[in-house]
Parts: sequence; structure tokens; C-alpha cells
Amino acid sequence: MKDKDFIEQVRARPGLFGLHGSYYPTVTFLVGFDLGRSGGMLRGFTEWLVIRKGEETSLNWIALVLEEAFPGAEIRHWGSLDKKQEQQAVDCLFSLLLEFLGEQDDA
Repeated sequence: MKDKDFIEQVRARPGLFGLHGSYYPTVTFLVGFDLGRSGGMLRGFTEWLVIRKGEETSLNWIALVLEEAFPGAEIRHWGSLDKKQEQQAVDCLFSLLLEFLGEQDDA
């Protein structure tokens, strides 16, 4: 199974994987899955987000996704998100990750 297919399954049925729409647990799950795969799935994700943003930054993908989800807002930490924002951040994360993995598959 390709990483993209797995992520689509997680997005479609998060409860099956112990996720309930919160950003930090979703990030932790993805980092753990990536580490279990020797860092292959997320390799290049930060750089891809930086290029997409069009400006240099020292932020990692976890913060860059929050910037993408909430443009213009000063949200850089998941602890400041309310429930609606948590879901918005998770939706954005899955959308970006699937787009990234799709481009990797096409390359």
C-alpha cells in the first residue's frame, strides 16, 4: 500500500486509528508512522511547504501547516486552538500531505 492510500484511509476513518480531530494527536500519529517507515513519508514535506509558501522560514512542517490553515493569524502552536480550529488544522494537514504525496507519486 502506498503512503498516500494509507493517509486517505486515516483521513476517512480517523477514529479507527485513535484520532478524534485534534491537531497534536494527528501530528504525533503521522510522525510515529513516518518513523516506523524510516522517515520516508515526510521526507521533503517541510521543504515542499516552504517552496509553496514562497519565502524562507525556519519553521518545521507542523507550524507551516498551521500557517497555511490560518493565514495571517499568529497561531504557531496547537495549544491555542479551539475545537473548530483543531478540525480545520487537521483538514488542512491531510489536504497538504495528500497533495505532497500525490506529487511524489507523479514524479
